[in-house]
Amino acid sequence: MKKLALLISVLFLSAFIVGCTSNNTDNTGKDNDSNDKVTDGQEEVTLKVASWRFGTEEDNNLERQMIQAFMEEYPHITIEIDESIADPWNDSLATAASAGNLPDVFEITEIPVALQNEWLYDLSDIVDGDADFDSISESVKEVLYHDDKVIALPSGQHFLGYYVNKDLYDRENLDAPEYGMSIDEFSDAVRSVTDINNGVIGLNQPFSIIEWYPAAANDNMGIYTYNDGQVNLDSNEFIRGINFANSIVSNDYVYDVALSDDQKANFNGENATEVWNQGNVGLFFDGTWSIGWMAEQSDFNWDFVGIPGGRTVVVNDFMGISKATKHPEEAYLFTKFMTFGKEGFMKRLEVADANGEKLNNLPISTDQEILDEFFSRLDVPGILEAYNHIDNGVANLPKIVPGYIDARWNAPTGVQLNADIPNASIGQLIDASIRGEVKIEDYISQVNDLANQKLQEGADALK
Repeated sequence: MKKLALLISVLFLSAFIVGCTSNNTDNTGKDNDSNDKVTDGQEEVTLKVASWRFGTEEDNNLERQMIQAFMEEYPHITIEIDESIADPWNDSLATAASAGNLPDVFEITEIPVALQNEWLYDLSDIVDGDADFDSISESVKEVLYHDDKVIALPSGQHFLGYYVNKDLYDRENLDAPEYGMSIDEFSDAVRSVTDINNGVIGLNQPFSIIEWYPAAANDNMGIYTYNDGQVNLDSNEFIRGINFANSIVSNDYVYDVALSDDQKANFNGENATEVWNQGNVGLFFDGTWSIGWMAEQSDFNWDFVGIPGGRTVVVNDFMGISKATKHPEEAYLFTKFMTFGKEGFMKRLEVADANGEKLNNLPISTDQEILDEFFSRLDVPGILEAYNHIDNGVANLPKIVPGYIDARWNAPTGVQLNADIPNASIGQLIDASIRGEVKIEDYISQVNDLANQKLQEGADALK
C-alpha cells in the first residue's frame, strides 16, 4: 500500500466520530504531562477529546455517556472534551498543531488532509495482534493504511443506497424492488410507480445515479468509475449513467429538478423528504444514518435495498491519534472503546437500550456477537443483507482519496454554461448534463483528463 491503500469501488458523506486528546500534547516533543500521576500502580493519564458529536453538557447525549462509562471502566484515564476544536475543522486543527496543542485523538474530515499535515501517529505496532482491530472488515481495514503504516481508525460506518416504500408498490399492485435488483429492474420500479396526477413519484433526486451507476454496471469500477487511482469518465458506463439520469429527469420520474411548480401542487409536501414521509415516493436515496428519523416519521412499510447490482456502498468516518501524543496506548484504548471495539460497542448497546435509543451507526466489527446483538434491535432486513455483501462493497471516496473532491466537484473546466456560470466546475457541468442543458459527450474527454490530473496532484502531495 504505497499511497493511501483504498478499497474503492461506492457513493455518497456521514457521520459519527469520537476523539480524544492529551491534556498537554505538544508537537515539539516536550513532555508537558506534569499533571500525570501514578496511583495504585497505574499512571493517571489525561486525554482530550475533539469531536463534533458531543453536544452540550446539558444534553448529556449518548457520546458523553459513553465517555463516562469509559472513565468508570478505566479510572486511571481522564477524558476532557477539547472545545477549542470547532468549525472550520481542519483550520482549527492546523491552528492547534502549530501551537503544539493538537488533541491526542481527533475526528478526521479527510484522511489525505491529515496525512499532508503530518498529524497522524503510526499505530502499526499498537494494533498488531489486537483482536478488535483484526475484527474490522478487510474492505474497511484497507483504507486505514498509508505506506504500510496504520494511520487512521474507523469511527463510524454507514451504507448509501435506496429505501423502498413497499406499501406504495403493494397499493399499486406492483412488485417492490429488492436488494440486488438489476439496473433494468430499478428503472422499471421508478417508472411504473410514478403517477404525478395522483401525487406519486418514483425517485427523490437523480444526481446520485452517476456515482453508483458505473459500479453497478461493471464490477471492476468503483464509485464515479474510480479504479486503481484513476477515474474513467470517458467510459461507456459513465456516459450511460449520465444519460440514464437525464432520461429519469426528462420524463418526470423524479421529484427534484424534473417537476414544475404546477406538478408539485399535486403532492402533499414541500420537498422530496416530506413527500416520502407522506408515503408517496417509491425509492428514496439516502444513508443508513437516516433510519432513526425514518422510524419515527415514515409511517409505512419501508426497507433498504441499496443500489442496483447488490454492491454495498460503504461510508466510513475516521479518527486519528496525534503524532505528538504522550499516551498512544491509552488513546487507542479510548478510541476503540468509543468506536469499533467489542467491549465499547456492547456497552453502547446497553446505554442506548437504557435510554430507549436506537443506534443508526452500523457495526464496524465483524464479531458475530456484536452483529447478532445489533441486528436483533434493527428491523430493517435490507441493511443486514447489505452487511452480508460488504466484502463486495465499494467505498465512498471523499474522505479517503486524495484529490477526489476536486476531481468530482470543484475543479474548473473552462466551460461557460450561462451568464451566471462562465467557468463551470466539474460538478456543475455534470449536473447540467443530467438536467439536459448540455451533452456530456461534447466535454467528457477534457473532463476525464482534468479529473485524473487532480487525482494525480492529490497523490503527489502525499509523497
